[in-house]
Parts: sequence; structure tokens; C-alpha cells
Amino acid sequence: MSANYRLQEEFETARYYLRRVKVDDAQPIFDSYATDAEVTRFLGWKPHQSLADTSAFLEIAAAEWDLGSGFPVVAFDRKSGGFVGMFHPKLIGHRVSYGYVLQRSAWGKGCATEVMRWLVEQALAHPMIYRVEAFCDVDHPASARVMENAGMEREGILRRYFHHPNISEAPRDCFIYSKVH
Repeated sequence: MSANYRLQEEFETARYYLRRVKVDDAQPIFDSYATDAEVTRFLGWKPHQSLADTSAFLEIAAAEWDLGSGFPVVAFDRKSGGFVGMFHPKLIGHRVSYGYVLQRSAWGKGCATEVMRWLVEQALAHPMIYRVEAFCDVDHPASARVMENAGMEREGILRRYFHHPNISEAPRDCFIYSKVH
């Protein structure tokens, strides 16, 4: 029997260095995107009001590694060393579901596509993973392009699927993307 799926605690793509998230990452996350209303618009949480909000989130995220249920990583530009954002793979049985967020200055530069492509290929190479997936709000075409460019296909629309509190009080429709083997 194969070992359970786990993401490497650190890895590199052509342009980015990624490593397991730590609670000590609270300050760069808070400073770069956690308080930015435009960046958090399509996320499931409101902009953080204090560094304590970011630290509390990171304590939960970091604990997922020990449980083996999620593998959040922070990304840095290999050339400048600057902080870029976070990617959050979650293990759900035989599938991995992804979320990600980039600071605004990293938008449109191919970071999300490059890292997501690496994550998708890495997960599907594991013998116990048969599906990778991600979703995005129907009004977020940039995120939809990332998933398509990472090799995922749109399967359909999930009606009233996810609550984006920065857009609406009601759950919103989302596109679901996947790649299977």
C-alpha cells in the first residue's frame, strides 16, 4: 500500500521558492495582502483588522500539516526573495482541493499558473490521488484562467456554492475545475 499523500515542506518552481507556512509569516501576510480589500474580494474571509487576525488564521493553517489534512505554503520570488502569496492544498480522501491568494503586485505575472501547474502535476503523480480541483467565483475570470492554464478543465457551475463575504451575504455561484487521472 502506498504512503498517504503529503506535500513537500519546501520546493521550487522555475521562478518561485515555496515552503510550509509558519505562524511567523503573519507580518508579511498581513502587510502584503490580508488587509487589502481588492485582494480579498473573492476570498471566504473579510480583510484582517489586526495582526492577531492573521496570526490566528496561521495557527490553524500550520496545524493542518501535522494532521495531514492540508499543506499551506507561502511563496517567494526566487530572484528578489520577496514574499508573493500563499497556496493552500487540502487533502480530501483521494483528491486535493486548492485555494490560493497573491498580493496585488504579483497579479498578472504568471505566478499562480506556474505554482498551480507544479502542484497539480505533483499531486496527480501520487498513486493515491485521482483528482485535483479548485473553484472560483463566476465573476472572477483571472482565477478561472489560472486553473485552465494549470491544466484543469471546467466541469460546470456549482450554484450558491461559496460565501464570499466581501461581495454578498448570500452564497455565490462558482465554476468548478478539475484534472483527473
